[in-house]
Amino acid sequence: MARFLRPLFRGATYTRLVHLWVPMLFVSVWALIDDTTMWVPAALLLPVGLLPAVRTGEGVQARWLLTPGQDDEGFSVAPSATWRDRLRTVTWLEGRLLLGLLTAGACVWLPILTVELVRLATGHRVDDIPVLRDAAPHWTYALLAPLPLFALYGAVVGLGLLATAGARALLGPSATERLTTLEERTDQLLERTRIARELHDSIGHALTVAVVQAGAARTANRPEFTDRALTAIEETGRAALEDLERVLGVLRETERPLSARPTLADADRLLESARASGATIDAEVTGPVETVPGPVSREGYRILQEALTNVLRHAGAVPARVSVTVTGGALTLEVRNPLPDGRAASTRGSGLRGIGERAALLGGHAHTGPDGAGDWRVRVELPTG
Repeated sequence: MARFLRPLFRGATYTRLVHLWVPMLFVSVWALIDDTTMWVPAALLLPVGLLPAVRTGEGVQARWLLTPGQDDEGFSVAPSATWRDRLRTVTWLEGRLLLGLLTAGACVWLPILTVELVRLATGHRVDDIPVLRDAAPHWTYALLAPLPLFALYGAVVGLGLLATAGARALLGPSATERLTTLEERTDQLLERTRIARELHDSIGHALTVAVVQAGAARTANRPEFTDRALTAIEETGRAALEDLERVLGVLRETERPLSARPTLADADRLLESARASGATIDAEVTGPVETVPGPVSREGYRILQEALTNVLRHAGAVPARVSVTVTGGALTLEVRNPLPDGRAASTRGSGLRGIGERAALLGGHAHTGPDGAGDWRVRVELPTG
């Protein structure tokens, strides 16, 4: 019983009733003008539904009244973009008018029927309703009096649910709108993933350098070494703050200009930072790095940054060989370093996964792992064509 009465306590039941009554306002006005041509309102809805903006208005009404407080995305609020959308809107308007007529009839005649049944039960005759005109007054009609009210309750709830289902079918997003929404969400997801990688690579590198430098300075216990370590920490931290400001600017969607993302032309900064941390870096650059396309060069910088961060984090201040080669239509990055104590390192870090994701997004390949000669190797090949 409680489940049966639950719709009585839902606001949506009454907002849907208002939604179904809205078309009746126009019909009532027309009835005052000419009650012999009641087909005119339905005919006028045909050209009205073809207007692109009408679809927006109907979608907004459906969201506010059919599913209040739910922020339902099942109703499109975009103007009609195709003839199919216009025809769906026209069909919805005609169906909404029909549902409104049924609702108005139920709300008017069913309560009247209850009143007339009560009059019959109290000894009065009924002349206004043909079905009851010949009925003799009797108290048993009091038992039938609640039935029209139950029917009214069912009609209001049922027609409201029917209107909601019809609106979802006819005012729902079209295939083009669904595809556009999917593309927007995919772009947002890719952007978030890229920002997460940017923060991981930039901030992770800066913190790794700071930790290594601080530990080395404390161990060395020499003023000149401490000064160099603090300088390296300051420079790395300043670069990380610039990257952080740029990424946060993207998140805030500010219009102010942001500092450009670093490219392979700025790779010397990475190498010097790693050298300042105590690692011996043997770097070799072959080919015109400045001709590498911007997206490839920027991602290549981040890949190199993450590879050097892994060297400092997992192997410490060890000799490392860096090779950057630009040939024909490809960019090849390779970083090698000895494995600590000859042990195999883990291949499950988020940094290595980020390297693979960056390479895959650009149509390249990444190979990470021991090379069989006691070294750990990160080799990435990216197309530049």
